[in-house]
Amino acid sequence: MEELYVGCGAGFSGDRLDAPGPVVDTLIGLPGRRFMMFECLAERTLAFAQIARRANPGLGYEALLVPLLRPILAACVEHGITLVGNFGAANPPGAARAIAALAAELGLAPPRIAVLEGDDMTRGEGGPALLRRLVGPRYDADPFVSANVYQGAFQIAAAIHAGAQIVVAGRVADPSLTLGPAIAHHGWRWDDWDLLAGGTMAGHLLECAAQVTGGYYADPGRKDVAGMDNVGFPIARIAADGTCVIGKAAGTGGAVNARTVKEQLLYEVHDPAAYLTPDVVADISEATVDEIGPDEVRLAGVRGHERPPTLKAAAFFEGGWMGDAEISYAGPNAEGRARLAMDILRKRLGGDLVLRFDLIGVCSILGDDAGRMLAATPAGKATDVRLRVATRHADVAWIDRLHREVTALWTGGPAGGGGVKTSKRQRLEMVNFMVPRELAPATFHFHDPEAAQ
Repeated sequence: MEELYVGCGAGFSGDRLDAPGPVVDTLIGLPGRRFMMFECLAERTLAFAQIARRANPGLGYEALLVPLLRPILAACVEHGITLVGNFGAANPPGAARAIAALAAELGLAPPRIAVLEGDDMTRGEGGPALLRRLVGPRYDADPFVSANVYQGAFQIAAAIHAGAQIVVAGRVADPSLTLGPAIAHHGWRWDDWDLLAGGTMAGHLLECAAQVTGGYYADPGRKDVAGMDNVGFPIARIAADGTCVIGKAAGTGGAVNARTVKEQLLYEVHDPAAYLTPDVVADISEATVDEIGPDEVRLAGVRGHERPPTLKAAAFFEGGWMGDAEISYAGPNAEGRARLAMDILRKRLGGDLVLRFDLIGVCSILGDDAGRMLAATPAGKATDVRLRVATRHADVAWIDRLHREVTALWTGGPAGGGGVKTSKRQRLEMVNFMVPRELAPATFHFHDPEAAQ
């Protein structure tokens, strides 16, 4: 059987646009069946995409979809590299239309684009009643935004079997984006638990892109990684027995070694003996990680157990607004002036708003919302301090009030303040719940270019 290679083109929404190119170039030079997976969704990413679609029904898919695919789409079509991504976000049909339009712009024949459905619980019959039952009274009590269930790999595999050159999904479990191609290529059955678990952990290693190739691992002087300005994205070679070898794009920086793989292997794994996914429960408690060559690491010994009877889902509700503002103080007594500005804001707003203060350069990242650490930090002699104040409120008018008060410190506050910056954004609140898998079936259909015209 041909060897199977899966490269990663994105680890989150907003990842580097130039990173997929070297992966595709490397895949072109490899024998066998080749895929590119794109993981573009955090939980809140999808919820904000739902808000974007609500404002404009034509939007709601990955905002960088076209610039992400433009440099590689022609090469992938020409060389038979299948694309699989959750870049459909809240609007997979819209993403399919955008990809079809890009292909036409590039002079390509219309690609066969499969659109996965079934993750959006608000669509289809019975959605509201089902959500009331599963989410509870909050569904009707608070402003509802969205609810999506994590789908698995088998509909991806079915779409590939049906001839899809591009598979566009919304909410799919991250490892399933890689497992789907492995199922399609190797012919794994739904109850091949050890094989599915091996493919799942290969996907887990790919899903965060440069995290496994040294990006999130690097710590100068402790864990040095060369070429971080051009860190390569990973490529997995997945064998029929469920083992995999992780490498990276040729000619790129970064590193793949036992340590980078082990760090990513344990990333977001609550129980190494029971990593829950829609397709299988993976067990890495006896897995082996071996360096077999330069920037090549083999993962073996993953075991699998029967998949859960339920699927994870996330519902989002509007949670008011969050706003922050910053102003800088520098030079002699800068910290004292920043602390005075903080005191001014507390006296002018503290009776109406719960405020968080950070003195960037003194106490910020390790601080807490209640300000206990900052209060316990004695005033020092820092000469380069940026004051940040943040709050949240149901009424956006109070966020605007905070912005005005910080802006007023230009002349109404301590000496030498400058560089005011303000921002505000809608807050979301999340409720996780479990859905019996029979209540959230996944399906797919092929994009119809004629219907899109």
